[in-house]
Amino acid sequence: MTIRTRAAVAASPGAQFVFKDIELDHPRPDEALVRITACGICHTDLAARDGLFGLDFPAVFGHEGAGIVESVGTAVNRVRTGDRVVISFRSCGRCTNCKAGHPAHCLDFDELNFGCARLDGSSTIHEANGKPVGCCFFGQSSLAYHALTGERNLVPVDAVDNDELALFAPLGCGVQAGAGTVLNELKIRPGESFAVFGAGTVGLSALMAANMAGAAPIIAVDVVASRLELAKELGATRVLNARQDKTVFGLREFAGKIDHAVETTGIPRIIDMAVKSLGPNGKMSMLGIAQEDHGEPVTPQSPGPDQNLFYSIAGDSDPQKFIPYMINCYREGKFPFHKLIRQYPALEINQAVRDALDGSTIKAVLRFS
Repeated sequence: MTIRTRAAVAASPGAQFVFKDIELDHPRPDEALVRITACGICHTDLAARDGLFGLDFPAVFGHEGAGIVESVGTAVNRVRTGDRVVISFRSCGRCTNCKAGHPAHCLDFDELNFGCARLDGSSTIHEANGKPVGCCFFGQSSLAYHALTGERNLVPVDAVDNDELALFAPLGCGVQAGAGTVLNELKIRPGESFAVFGAGTVGLSALMAANMAGAAPIIAVDVVASRLELAKELGATRVLNARQDKTVFGLREFAGKIDHAVETTGIPRIIDMAVKSLGPNGKMSMLGIAQEDHGEPVTPQSPGPDQNLFYSIAGDSDPQKFIPYMINCYREGKFPFHKLIRQYPALEINQAVRDALDGSTIKAVLRFS
C-alpha cells in the first residue's frame, strides 16, 4: 500500500525541480510519515541535484524538513501522531560513535544519508508507473508535501504554530552545522579571536554561536555587501570583502593571528586565505562544498605543526539535544537565526534556488502548508 503525494523531482543532474505526483510507501516499523510544513534549501541539496555526489536520478532531495507526524510504524516510540517535528540527518543508533553521543560520525552515515534508498536497497518513493525514484536523502527527501523518515531523524519541538515550525526547519542542517562546529568542536573561550570565511547560513550561524561564546574579536569575510552588513548586526566586530580588501593583511591588522576559523566556501583560494590567517595554535573547521570552477587553481598552504584543520560533519551535534538548545537560545534572544530566513511558496522552488545561488537570499525556506 502506498500514499499519493507530490514532490519536487529532479529528473537529471542539473535539471530544474518539477513538482510531480509520487507514490510514497507506508511506514515500516521504524519509520514515520510526516506532512511537511516547510523545508529549507541547502547548498548540499543543490550540489546533489547537480550530480556532485553521483546519486541516482530522477530523485527527490531536501534534508531540512519540518512538519507534523501523520503516522508511525509499530516500533516507533520517540514521536506520536500529531507531534510537530524538525527532521535532521539519519544515524543508526547502534554503532560505537552513535552510542558515544556522536551520531554525526555514525559508521553508516554515508549509506543512511547519501544512499538514495533504504539500507536494504528498496526505494520509499515511486513514480505513478511504479518506477523507483531516488529517495532517502539524509533519510528524508523532504522537498515534498510528505516525507517518510526514520525515527532517529525526528526531533519533537514545541513550536506554537506552523509559522514557528517553518522557522525551525533549517535547524536540521545548515544552522546546526555552523553553530555546532563552534560550540561542540572549536569550543571557543571568551576573548579568543574568531573569523568566518563565507557569510551564508552556515557561516553566520557559526558567527552567532561565536558571539554567544564570547569570542573577541569576530571577523566575517565574504564578497556580498548585504551579507557583511548582516554579519555586523549579528555580532561581527569587523567585516572584510574578499574582492576589495587585502583580507589576510586586514585580519592580522585587526586581530593579529586568528585563534579559531570556520571556512564554508570550499574554494581553494579562500581556504588558503583562512589557513594563512591562523595563529600558531589556531584551529579551523572546513564545511564548504565548491560546485564551480573558481578560476586559477590554488593549492592551500599546509597548516603548521601545532595548527589543527578538520572537516566538520553537522557540527558533531546530537540533534535530539542540540536542536532544542538552539531553540531555547533563539527564544532568549541570543541566537537570532530567523534573520537569515526568507520564505517562499513551495511552487516557487526554482526562484528560491536562483536567489540562494546568486546570494540575494541567505536561507531559502519553502512553505508547503
